[in-house]
Amino acid sequence: MLKFLIDENMPRSTTEALKKIGYESMDVRDCKLSGKSDEEVFNFARKEKAVIVTADRGFGNILRFPLGSHNGIIIANFPNGMSTTLMNSHLVRQIQSLSEEQISGSLVIIDSNKVRTRKV
Repeated sequence: MLKFLIDENMPRSTTEALKKIGYESMDVRDCKLSGKSDEEVFNFARKEKAVIVTADRGFGNILRFPLGSHNGIIIANFPNGMSTTLMNSHLVRQIQSLSEEQISGSLVIIDSNKVRTRKV
């Protein structure tokens, strides 16, 4: 079963939306990682065997965060004006449509129109 680490640039409600459908989900703010570097968040996620869910496109840099060296990184790329409820609904639906194999070690970009996956 996948486990998720929600970055601080995502709504707190994203953690609850994932928990509601049965996933283990943690928020970086509750893990004493607020304000920490991307590398510190990344290393914590690796230690916890968690998939990072973030809006930070910096996590898409495969030189800094090589494919296959983590449990998965999901970048949520939604318009700023989108409601939190709609964003969470769309994000959860797309995550549910992906297998653990598709996410593990991959970079997944989810936006309002499509899902792109980059795998080793």
